Amino acid sequence: MAVLEISDLVVAWDARTGERVPVRRAEVVDRLQAAGDRGAARIVRRMPVLGEYLDPAAVDRLLVRVHTELQRLNEELHMAHRFAELLVPMLAVARASGRRLRVVDVGCGLGFTVRSLAASGVLGADVQLVGVDFNRALVTEATRLAEEERLPCTFVCADAFSLAEEAGVYLSSGVLHHFEAGRLPEFFRAQDRDGTVGFIHYDVAATRLAPLGAWLFHRARMREPLGRHDGVASARRAHGDSVLLSAASAAAGMKTFLFESFRYTNPFCAAMRPVVGIRPALATEFRRALGHRARRLAAG
Repeated sequence: MAVLEISDLVVAWDARTGERVPVRRAEVVDRLQAAGDRGAARIVRRMPVLGEYLDPAAVDRLLVRVHTELQRLNEELHMAHRFAELLVPMLAVARASGRRLRVVDVGCGLGFTVRSLAASGVLGADVQLVGVDFNRALVTEATRLAEEERLPCTFVCADAFSLAEEAGVYLSSGVLHHFEAGRLPEFFRAQDRDGTVGFIHYDVAATRLAPLGAWLFHRARMREPLGRHDGVASARRAHGDSVLLSAASAAAGMKTFLFESFRYTNPFCAAMRPVVGIRPALATEFRRALGHRARRLAAG
């Protein structure tokens, strides 16, 4: 049976206009029950409705709370640092070759990664940081937080498959598993542009212990039932290495790798690791800039 995440089902958007579409609670419950997930169906049954439709304001508040908890998990997993260890050398290569110094975080949620990188200044003042997400409520909250924290970054609504945002480097965290394997090549092709230097996409490593680790970690760290459920579902949906590398190869203008940092892996949770893409002409310089960490690159 299909593994479903509640957060993917309780909001819907018109792909053409970007406008929100009402979601019938009964339809979400039926889909979860058909997938054999009675626990998730119970969570959705408790969500407020306006008539037969889920209350959009209540859904937005819930998703903001869940993403706030996810931000704390990202802090514990040192995600901003892990991105920086790849971004700093990649941007150094881009800077030396006169390429665009603009980083776009796809599916940014509350913008934890972008805001953390902006706060640290580790990438340099000449780097523009942008977060994009299809959920307007999350983009609004990310913008509010960045303004409150007085950070030099921006957030916009955008579709991961038809990005209007040009970038030197695209990145994401915990987004790839939300797409079916058949759609992943389209995701990577959307980032293979003339001005793009590379991409860094972190997601859950698909191991046999990942679902158990995710259950333990989310149970201990998250209060919202939706967040606990979706954290385990994420690990169960994670794509294997061969699937990711095959899909990334659809970005024909990129040389692709898997990269795993053991130093920041928490043994009690599902490990995160990225698919990395770099222009072939810049691959040697990128390896040189990575130094000893280049040994962790596994070519596809």
